Amino acid sequence: MKDNIVRPAFHITGQQGWINDPNGLVKFKGEYHVFFQHYSSSVYWGPMHWGHVKSRDLLKWQHLPVAICPDEQDDGCFSGTAIVWKDKLWLMYTSFKENGGGENIRQLQAIASSDDGVHFTKHGIVIGEKDLPPEYSPCDFRDPKVFRRGEIFYCLVAARRKQGRGRLLLFSSEDLFKWNFERDVLGTDCGGIMTECPDYVESLGLLTYCEQFQPAQVDKHLNIHSTFYRLGELGLGTGKSKFGESDIIDYGFDFYASQIFAEVPVMIGWLSMWDRTVPYDKYGFSGMLTVPRKISVKDGRLWQAPLYNGKKAAESCALELTDNATVGVIELSVEKLKSLTLKLRVGDGKQTVITATKDGLVFDRSRSGEPITGKENDEYSLAGIRKMPLDDAATHKITVVFDWFSVEVFADGRALSSVICPDLSADGISLSVCADSCIYTRYDTSEFMEVK
Repeated sequence: MKDNIVRPAFHITGQQGWINDPNGLVKFKGEYHVFFQHYSSSVYWGPMHWGHVKSRDLLKWQHLPVAICPDEQDDGCFSGTAIVWKDKLWLMYTSFKENGGGENIRQLQAIASSDDGVHFTKHGIVIGEKDLPPEYSPCDFRDPKVFRRGEIFYCLVAARRKQGRGRLLLFSSEDLFKWNFERDVLGTDCGGIMTECPDYVESLGLLTYCEQFQPAQVDKHLNIHSTFYRLGELGLGTGKSKFGESDIIDYGFDFYASQIFAEVPVMIGWLSMWDRTVPYDKYGFSGMLTVPRKISVKDGRLWQAPLYNGKKAAESCALELTDNATVGVIELSVEKLKSLTLKLRVGDGKQTVITATKDGLVFDRSRSGEPITGKENDEYSLAGIRKMPLDDAATHKITVVFDWFSVEVFADGRALSSVICPDLSADGISLSVCADSCIYTRYDTSEFMEVK
């Protein structure tokens, strides 16, 4: 593999250049479509386009032409959503206009449509400044999420209250073009300066959203930008929302802006983070999306499990072993865990380390390869550490999905996702376990999961 063309084996990227938020997860004419924020001309954020991939099985992805791009209407096509209506695929996105910057910026909601799911026609702004109540700022008003209940369309939009912080607003429409303001969903400021990327799954009673620059909560979440969820109901019939307390979706360094398919309970997030160095950008791309995750609600919390398929490449019932792989999936089934240490991408003195005890799981990328730093200055962040709870259970199933530049760990329904940048030749794996038993299974995913 040539260094200048290396790409993740099965994580969605823009092929070339920058990507961030996944947008418009939708099933249309038998295929799953994922759009994403994209700027192909640089490995840094720039004028936002909508990149586009599709799949029949959520595992193998095909790149399609850019769906929408800046023009005389939009200086940038920011994040949004997709919905199928009248046999067409509709995109609702945030039309960004610079207007000299500062309070003159305008972020308003626009739509585009397609008959074939590939070529899109813009129809202009549909939720404009006049539709936004005057106490909210039109320069921070973005990321529409459209869903349908009966004959009515609803749209959640992130907003900022003037002289305040982030909010989530609800609008309604009968035709996607004329929208009415319904209410401020939570009625209070968020913990951060601004909310972003809301989503709602009525069947699960699941509300998700991001907060920028929110205070850390000890070691539960330390990233200065994080993605949260609440369980409850939006109250479309009653006009009053009822949601529980917020909780973190992912415990890792690199997870943001998750979105969920309306047709299937599958979530995808941005596997990167704002205000963070990206050393693998030397290969000509920056940013990727997580593997799709099957989500459910169990025992009063969100559960996540990765979607993957592969050929069994190694299996052992052992408490000590070594193996070799650069990409793939490892499953660990551990009975009566006392301690566990799994090392990945070991080579030339470098390694990514996952440890677990009954007190929880610890991810350590301090020696993973090229350093990755951000604006977080707490003890754990500076040490390259993230932590995740484990249930008090007799058996633990830990699944580790690892690619050239990423590791996603799943255990007891929780997830921890982070970027790494090891040497391309680093392929060592070692496992040491103190438990009654441990079954180690590794899958080669190369024939079953790919992005073209």
